[in-house]
Amino acid sequence: MASLSIWRILGRLIRYAPKLYCADTFLWLCIVGLPVVPGVLIREFFNRLSQPSSQPQSIPFGASPWLWIALFLAVGLARVVAIFTGRITKTQHRFLMSALIRHNLLFELLKRPGAELATRQQLSPGKILSYFRDDAQQIEDTVASVNEIFSEAVFAIASITLLLSVNARITTFVFVPLCVITLLVHKAEHRIKRYRRASRQATAQVTGLISETFSAIQAIKVAGVEVDILRELKKKGDYRQKLTIRDRIFTTFLGAGFESIVSLGTALLLLLAAQNMLSTSIHNGLSVGDFALFVYYLSFITYFLAFFGSFIAVIQHSEVSFERMTTLIDDSTLQKEKNSTLQALVQPHPLYLKPLFKKSLPLPLLEQTAPVNALIELRIENLTYRYPESLNGIENISFNIKRGSLTVITGNVGSGKTTLLRALLGLLNPQHGCVFWNGQKILDPASFFVPPQAAYTPQIPHLFSASLQENIQIGWMEDNMGMAIDCVIATAALGRDISTMPNGLDTAVGTQGFRLSGGQKHRVAAARMILRKPQLLVFDDLSSALDIKTEEQLWNSLLRPSNNNQSFTCLAVSHRRSVLDLADQIIFMKAGCLDRSRSHLV
Repeated sequence: MASLSIWRILGRLIRYAPKLYCADTFLWLCIVGLPVVPGVLIREFFNRLSQPSSQPQSIPFGASPWLWIALFLAVGLARVVAIFTGRITKTQHRFLMSALIRHNLLFELLKRPGAELATRQQLSPGKILSYFRDDAQQIEDTVASVNEIFSEAVFAIASITLLLSVNARITTFVFVPLCVITLLVHKAEHRIKRYRRASRQATAQVTGLISETFSAIQAIKVAGVEVDILRELKKKGDYRQKLTIRDRIFTTFLGAGFESIVSLGTALLLLLAAQNMLSTSIHNGLSVGDFALFVYYLSFITYFLAFFGSFIAVIQHSEVSFERMTTLIDDSTLQKEKNSTLQALVQPHPLYLKPLFKKSLPLPLLEQTAPVNALIELRIENLTYRYPESLNGIENISFNIKRGSLTVITGNVGSGKTTLLRALLGLLNPQHGCVFWNGQKILDPASFFVPPQAAYTPQIPHLFSASLQENIQIGWMEDNMGMAIDCVIATAALGRDISTMPNGLDTAVGTQGFRLSGGQKHRVAAARMILRKPQLLVFDDLSSALDIKTEEQLWNSLLRPSNNNQSFTCLAVSHRRSVLDLADQIIFMKAGCLDRSRSHLV
């Protein structure tokens, strides 16, 4: 990623909130610029002290020393006010920048097919969170530093201009440290990126393992591998510590090198200025006031030079963060597509945050998807999906699903049953094949196969740490909601289970539904699907955790319109003989292909 691209991206972020950025920059100009004022007074003060008593003494601003004191106090007080005000605008601006990056990163992730992210990059939620935390924070720090470096540069240039007017020959030596710092950063550029990239990846490994450990505590205890998990966590933590320390030490070493170069340059300038003061020529020599002026304004220049070197290192870190985030949401190797993804990360979007001294905008209402034509026939033609860098997947799968029918997909483990469902629903992006709804081609299955068109329950249903009713409803609202929930509970064969729970529908299910049995989790997910009245129900091994009686009750409720006043069309993965006996057609999968000799198609 070229540095020019980074500056272009930072420019887009700055333009997202120009008023806030300008206000923040103005305050930083005040914070940095106000200390410049006393320099002129210090020069006049020392010139006055060094003048012989026989010469007439000119006192600026009158003879009273109280005016000098008042001026110094006013400058200090104004700087304090600017600092406090700047903290408000800076905090607002920083949070806005990181919020925009996190919003766009999440937005782009949600645009990816649902199962594709984890499939392609094997990223756990803990690893992904490190992108939202560390990389977004890095971009926030970089954008916040832009106006600081700009303010420092303005007054560094002003200071250099003033010193050039005093003595141009000595002042030209200021540019020597700047050239050395630029050369040093250029030589260290690749190592800066490599160390930061390795540190970020190691941090993602640790957060990913922690996340997986918390989500699988029961499995860890049952297997008795607590010591092994802790040993692995320590191993990854030590490795992360090593890489992070290496990154921090190298960055600190660079910063110390910048300051040392600047300090040596300052010493050289002061030596030259001191020698110049010894000159016998009044016209060429420096006065005591000029020397004090050099010492005072040199600090602004040297601080800028050291800050400039650190800022260039921060830019390199930001390139790594942008590179990581673009790889997360788009693993394409084409530079054009990567640039497009990079632009998407800084695309302006309303964030609905409370602006400074204003009322926040209300959140937009979420509109439910409008239903399309009632399902008559769903046709799948030559559906093909191969996992990246693998021969596994499905190939040329074709079949039809009629309205009100039950289609069962079966086959050995690893034959491609779940992959077929995911490719059909758009959770994976097929390389080939089409899906037709009533003869009309579906251009975007991922956005089409949602309620009220379709609803899907995976092998492991996802429940939230909330009540049973909240897990079934999840924000879905309709008239007579109480009656609707009672109906879906009966259809999902949950009535007897809820009657034994202490708080009925208000019973908390715990993290990921750990207080429920496997069969109860599946039926809660089924009730959630049925509540939305989809035309197509898709189950991935729904009845595997059910007893025979409950399974029979559930499928009878789903397949008998008289019980629920709706004829459901069902597509299910199952190995159960009882389900296969109910099926209108059976699709037998073998090694990712349709085994027509054993399938019963309509």
